[in-house]
Amino acid sequence: MKLRTPLSLAAVLVAATAGAAPAQTAGTGHGEERFNTRLVGMNDLQARSAYQPLPVRQGERRIVYVGHHAGERPNPLTGAVEPNGTSVVDVTDPADPVYLAHIPATGGASGAQMVQACAGDRLPGADAGRYYLLRSNGNRSHEVWDVTDPAGPAFVRTVAEMGRTPTGEQHTHKNWWECDTGVAYLVGTVDGWRAPRILQIFDLADPDAPSRIRDFSLPGVQPDASGPIPGGSGLHEAVRLGNRVYLAYGTSNNGAVQILDRDRLLNGDPDAAAPLAASPAALAYPQLGRIDLPSFWGGHTAMPLLGVEIADYAGNRDHATRDFLFVVSESVANACRETRHVTLMLDITDEAHPLPIGTFQVAESSGGFCERGGRFGPHAPQWSMEPPFYGKLMVVSWFNAGARVIDVRDPFNMEEVAYYIPATTERTDERCATVDGAESCQVAIQTNNVEVDDRGLIYLADRADTGLHIVELTGPAATIIDTAQD
Repeated sequence: MKLRTPLSLAAVLVAATAGAAPAQTAGTGHGEERFNTRLVGMNDLQARSAYQPLPVRQGERRIVYVGHHAGERPNPLTGAVEPNGTSVVDVTDPADPVYLAHIPATGGASGAQMVQACAGDRLPGADAGRYYLLRSNGNRSHEVWDVTDPAGPAFVRTVAEMGRTPTGEQHTHKNWWECDTGVAYLVGTVDGWRAPRILQIFDLADPDAPSRIRDFSLPGVQPDASGPIPGGSGLHEAVRLGNRVYLAYGTSNNGAVQILDRDRLLNGDPDAAAPLAASPAALAYPQLGRIDLPSFWGGHTAMPLLGVEIADYAGNRDHATRDFLFVVSESVANACRETRHVTLMLDITDEAHPLPIGTFQVAESSGGFCERGGRFGPHAPQWSMEPPFYGKLMVVSWFNAGARVIDVRDPFNMEEVAYYIPATTERTDERCATVDGAESCQVAIQTNNVEVDDRGLIYLADRADTGLHIVELTGPAATIIDTAQD
């Protein structure tokens, strides 16, 4: 059974049946709100602003690596004030998360928002039995760390130093690491390219010896181009599945989504004199499909849902099984001082002609979210493409509306089946906005990114310093991913 329950009703149900936290005075925070979910455990992450949680299975242990925004905080484990970097948390017992280590940003950088991990057993050129972490290092570089001992991470090397745009900007952003091949898709700045974020592809099969394969972006971003720069702020992230790489550009405005042939991307046109050159022809060669979004929406993430059997189409001879992309446009302004952002579902069965077929949104009126403080709107979906969630449920962070759980088994008819909004704590930072000429500051949860694991757990990272929340589904939502039925 699929349910769509407004937040206000769910809050009443929680208060009646689960002992919800009492309401707090406006501007001072709020209690937990949940529907078909339950909080399992929490860690405050030393009150560091958190970007991305990445759960990893390391032997018999479960470790979550959490990337942080810029800033600094005291580390009780070392007694020092450290620039934000990467938190390492043992969640083998999700009800009792244990903070193991903090890996500060290096070389004067601050923050290390993006994390990926690979086991040496899978990387073709790595040492078996070891585990490696790939992370951004502020806006300066991307790095590899040896995290075989999660409590004692060891620096391996810098993979890539970031350059600068012609206007002096320097950025890093989301990375994607193919553990089966070692190919790493890094996002950041390369000298001369016109956008602050482009794709930098490395062979990282041996973490000690990275080699650059190519740089890539939309035609018109290359150094010798002129005219308008396509793709807004540039590439936000790459996602690989099979022989496809899905690129999302623009983050929150002037967005675009590309579908690329991976082999063509990595090897270029064999008949060209310079197959991997920064030329319009070489940049266009891997593209199978592209859609340009409205000026007020961007491409934060494009997550593929391939081979979906549409039950209602079973009687049709053709295309009853279809391919889709779940695309997020990121909210970036507090107190709704922006266009309302949404998630889009694209039908990409015909890759050359991606077609929007629907949106998922959280109704502002269901929780008075514009007045709560902070951002209200989508940020990022789960990255995991493994059971039990993939192809059934998509979890999306929604800033002050927490984590939203969407039934995507029929992408033409997406429905929300669960959500979780953590309670604020004394560590939750306030967010300010100027509304009608007056500044207003309020304390509210800002769920930044989410991820899921094979145990059916959902991990929420809060950018307002509250910490890491570990949640499980309950009720009808839990039956959708019941592993006993898989």
